[in-house]
Amino acid sequence: MILDEINNTVARRLASVSRIKSIITHRKPHIEIILTGRNAPQEFIAAADYVTELKRVKHPFTKGLRARYGIDY
Repeated sequence: MILDEINNTVARRLASVSRIKSIITHRKPHIEIILTGRNAPQEFIAAADYVTELKRVKHPFTKGLRARYGIDY
């Protein structure tokens, strides 16, 4: 199950850390959950098996190129 941009949702207080932790805790054992977005609460990081941070090293946007259909969105 992918909770896309849930970290930002929690950071903006549109969802609570306790509610998301409850969803994670009460899932069926065979269900894996992926939380995406910036600003992950420390509680999520501490409980996670994997934590990945992506950052742009080089991107055409920095040269003024606009997002391209099928590539960037």
